[in-house]
Amino acid sequence: MEQRTLGRTGVQVSVYCLGTMMFGSWGNSDADECVKMIYRAMDAGINFIDTADVYSKGESEEIVGKALSVRRGQVVLATKVNGRMGDGPNQGGNSRLWIMREVERSLRRLGTDYLDLYQIHRPDPAVDLEETIGALTDLVRQGKVRYAGCSAHPAWQIVESHWISERRGLERFVTEQPPYSIFVRGIERDVLPVAGRLGMGVLVYSPLNGGWLAGKYRKGEDDPSDSRAVRMRERGRFRERYDREREPVRRKLELVERLEEIAAGAGLALSRMAMAFVLAHPGVTSAIIGPRTPAQLEDLLEGADTRLDEATLDAIDEVVAPGSVVDDSDRGWDPPWMEPSARRRSP
Repeated sequence: MEQRTLGRTGVQVSVYCLGTMMFGSWGNSDADECVKMIYRAMDAGINFIDTADVYSKGESEEIVGKALSVRRGQVVLATKVNGRMGDGPNQGGNSRLWIMREVERSLRRLGTDYLDLYQIHRPDPAVDLEETIGALTDLVRQGKVRYAGCSAHPAWQIVESHWISERRGLERFVTEQPPYSIFVRGIERDVLPVAGRLGMGVLVYSPLNGGWLAGKYRKGEDDPSDSRAVRMRERGRFRERYDREREPVRRKLELVERLEEIAAGAGLALSRMAMAFVLAHPGVTSAIIGPRTPAQLEDLLEGADTRLDEATLDAIDEVVAPGSVVDDSDRGWDPPWMEPSARRRSP
């Protein structure tokens, strides 16, 4: 599998990063099967694994830790902090208090004494960014973290973080993890150019847009019983992204048909075209795949070497314009100042 350099770190990572959000109660509760999937991915050349404390409330990290108990040195291991891990007032967010507490729990669940990449899962407007970066700096100096990164951060905040790091002599974010797919191209306008200018690696998540670009959802057909749409409705999370009464969802159903025509013309399945699309951008280091089953993993691995020609990329641009986002709910992070209660009002 192709390897690319992670920003200016010199670290080589596979163009596919194994995302483990679906390992555990959120997706696949068979821990032994998940461990086998991790080994299969590694044997196929994937040396980059991404998880988060909040995935299945720590269960995903535990599964990854079980798998890596004998193969830890063979992977670049990334996890994230920010999500709510309890009902207490200080059991989530980006404060020094929480980061210092939660990193110890992540290390314990993962069965390791260091993290290759520790990422801030989402911005936290309630916390001064310098406090967050300062905590990450201390973890690097303590040897518990090798590199710090961020996820779903807007371009302006990435720039601010580097300004703080330079002015205060602190560690800098060396990676950004944004959503990116044919349907979610907003980062082409600012995040990707900024990351390139600052020498950051970019590992993109949801390249299949939650199954939309895998061809799972079609006009006039019910959602498959084992699809993410059904699971999200049962959990009460992100259900609006699959609500067929919403105009953006109806548009996705129409766009999928047009994209499948392009994929067929290129001799590809839609999912393989979608994965190859995100890797075609020179600013992308690695694409996070999130298989739930061994069959899904095998399908993704078979298409790992797929690359698109200029004509196919141009045809995709005609269907979904560069820099556009089909559904705003897919942007990754909604700033609180855009909530209805905060609009057009003084702080």
